[in-house]
Amino acid sequence: MFDDRKSLARDLFERNQRAMLRYFTRKVGRDAAPDLLQDAFVRVLGRGRLEAVADPPALLQKIAINLAHDFARKRKTETTYVRPGQDQDDAPSDEAPPEERIEYDRKSRLLDSAVDRLPPRCREVFELSMEDMTVGEIAMRLGISDRMVRKHLAHAMQVCRAALD
Repeated sequence: MFDDRKSLARDLFERNQRAMLRYFTRKVGRDAAPDLLQDAFVRVLGRGRLEAVADPPALLQKIAINLAHDFARKRKTETTYVRPGQDQDDAPSDEAPPEERIEYDRKSRLLDSAVDRLPPRCREVFELSMEDMTVGEIAMRLGISDRMVRKHLAHAMQVCRAALD
C-alpha cells in the first residue's frame, strides 16, 4: 500500500514538476519557486490517502494556487509592517554617527516594550509571525481561525506603529 502511494506521488510529481515550477516562477519569482514546489508536493504527500483523491493534478493545482497566495500575502506583510528583531543588517554600522546608533537603540527598546505590552495571545501570534510562519500555520498551531490571526497581527502592528510615533 505504501509503495502504491509512493508510486502515485512520484508519478504525479514527474508529470507536473515542470509546469508547476513555471507557475511558481511566474507568481513568486525564480528564488522562491523551488521551495514552493517542494512545499506543494510535501502537502500532497501529507494528505494521506492520495489514491482516494479523484483528481490528483487538480488537488496539486489548488495547493499551488494557495501556496502562491500565501507567499504573496506574506511578502506584502513583510514589506508593509515593521519587523522587530530583524537581522542586524538594519542596525547602524560601527562607523555610523553616534546619534544614529542611539536612535536605533531607542526605537528597538520602544518596539520591544510595545511587544511586551501586547495581550498574551496577540503577542504569541505576533512572535510566531516573526518566525516566518504563515497565517494558516499560526492558526493551525494555536487552534484559532485565520481571521483571528489576522486581527491579532493587525492589532500588534497598530501598537508597534503607535510606539514609534
